Amino acid sequence: MSIGVPIGVYVAAGDARSNKGAIALGLLELLSRQVESVGVFRPVVRAGGEDNLIQTALARFRLPLPYEACAGVTYEDVHADPERAVADIVARYRELAARCDAVVAIGTDYTDVGAPTEFEFNARIAANLGTPVVNVVNGLGRTATEITAAIDVSCKEIVLQHAGILAVMVTRAGPGITVDRELAYVLPEERRLSAPTVADLIAGCDGHLLLGDEGQLGREVSGLMVGAMSLPNILDRITEGVAVIVPADRGAELLPGLLAAHRAPTFPALSAIILNGGMELPATILWLLNGLDVTLPIITCGGDTFPTATRLSAVEGRFTPDATAKIETALGHFAANVDGPALLSRLRVAPAAAVTPLMFEFDLIERARSARRHIVLPEGDEPRILRAADTLLRRGVADLTLLGDERKIRTMAAQLGLALDAAQVISPFDEVLRDKFAVEYARLRAHKGVSAELARDTVTDVSYFGTMMVHLGLADGMVSGAVHTTAHTIRPAFEIIKTKPGVGVASSVFFMCLADRVLVYGDCAVVTDPTAEQLADIAISSSVTARAFGVEPRVAMLSYSTGDSGAGPEVDKVRLATSIVRRLRPDLLVEGPIQYDAAAEPSVARTKMPDSPVAGRATVFVVPDLNTGNNLYKAVQRSAGAVAVGPVLQGLRKPVNDLSRGATVQDIVNTVAITAIQAAG
Repeated sequence: MSIGVPIGVYVAAGDARSNKGAIALGLLELLSRQVESVGVFRPVVRAGGEDNLIQTALARFRLPLPYEACAGVTYEDVHADPERAVADIVARYRELAARCDAVVAIGTDYTDVGAPTEFEFNARIAANLGTPVVNVVNGLGRTATEITAAIDVSCKEIVLQHAGILAVMVTRAGPGITVDRELAYVLPEERRLSAPTVADLIAGCDGHLLLGDEGQLGREVSGLMVGAMSLPNILDRITEGVAVIVPADRGAELLPGLLAAHRAPTFPALSAIILNGGMELPATILWLLNGLDVTLPIITCGGDTFPTATRLSAVEGRFTPDATAKIETALGHFAANVDGPALLSRLRVAPAAAVTPLMFEFDLIERARSARRHIVLPEGDEPRILRAADTLLRRGVADLTLLGDERKIRTMAAQLGLALDAAQVISPFDEVLRDKFAVEYARLRAHKGVSAELARDTVTDVSYFGTMMVHLGLADGMVSGAVHTTAHTIRPAFEIIKTKPGVGVASSVFFMCLADRVLVYGDCAVVTDPTAEQLADIAISSSVTARAFGVEPRVAMLSYSTGDSGAGPEVDKVRLATSIVRRLRPDLLVEGPIQYDAAAEPSVARTKMPDSPVAGRATVFVVPDLNTGNNLYKAVQRSAGAVAVGPVLQGLRKPVNDLSRGATVQDIVNTVAITAIQAAG
């Protein structure tokens, strides 16, 4: 719920091809990192269906708002009674703003709202809402002089309508374009933002999905090709990501060959095949295709070839909830070209006292993007890793190396519609690196009897190969574990990288993102039954990790007893560990032994430990053993709906982090971001 006057901003564009949706999504993410509740509002929407930008924003930023609260009036309402429509827009906006700390309003889509100019209408709406305008100017095909003239005209219109100007965003600008205007940002043309997705093509030709994976409908289409030639001539001309339009009566002849080419590593991967003409495929061909487990989208539509190609060539990309690649590209493009802190300062946005899971995740991404470290991902042929790599590269979070067979990885990425050109791919059998790593590993493990021959075999294991890259400075950190066990991932790190000076044991923490704050739990993944000395070490390392990620450490050493009320080996271990922490780090706020309720709940703390600076306010919870920790974090995760980020390894000289084998793509993205931040110190 909003407290005080909510922050509002209105995104208005001079034409329909300005990519204002990308600017709106960038602003939504920027505000989501600073305030607790954000809303999206479209003053005018089309009747008869839900607005794509509203749906995309609600899904991408997990906004707990009903669609109806985010929509104003329809274009028909504006035509029927413009003044009434404006009044209704203002009323609907205020209802939404009362529920949010910040709202991004996204202007109309140039469907003739009835004003003398549509831009004038948007400026008037912004003035009535009391929101400053982000003026989006399309730079496509324009010179710097022409762009400057367009800025002057549109800004004059905004002022005439009595609205304020927050910033000017020049989108789709050509190479080398600069604008000498205060508060103006130039975003170069990014082809992937205007490229249609397969779903856009389906909508553009009134088609439907005949065969293929629905999960591939969000992939981008690089171009269109009419498959009217013989198969050899078509294959000579296909390019990466193209959609091939094939007359349905030639489908039986061409489909098997096109699908074989799509799967073959020697040919570019297609984005879709479109069968026009409205004719059904022969039953035997359908039987054949069903047996091939086709994942490439095959679309059928009516209409002759030329009209179909004409319609599809006019289709521009839209933001939809399933266009995840396009969304991540937009967010990365905005962050790379716009001074977010300067915009927040002009909007007078103060950071929220609460920290939501979304705010924590966005902060990880931004900090990692600023650090831009090099991370190696040993499991290079795992689809989740590839999808995460696509997101990380689009967002500019880190430079990446994938381990594995390059041909296999590149083919798999192309078939999934992923943009991994910027990723380096290295085989763990690369002879030069294999020899170099074997010599170093044999040197490090000579005291364990490791020979040069054994070392040469060992370093071809992807976990050892990746760890050696980190050890020798060829990468800044490593993330693995999506298909390997924790032991397989971290054993090489313990052997090769080892712990920092002064750290007795490598351990781990989970960041537990609750609805309004982030807590740190350690150790829930590595040290099975720590001694008192190791427990103290875990507490100190966990406090360092907490502070590095913006959590002020107040450390609770957990036990089944609070203070002096209990005795026994387990309580005594925690009591001794607490005294060691106080001796080694007198500056650190630490309490123990203490029960979880006394550490977390102020009302319980007032009864059990009223004078403790930690009780009731703890942010770092150190468990006495792995059994307790693993059950604790999973119980809180499931019962309280917390987002668990981790495990994050700590205490190593260089960062190596483990993934759960059930890790989602977002889990992998977060872990890589954390690793990059750790590598940056």
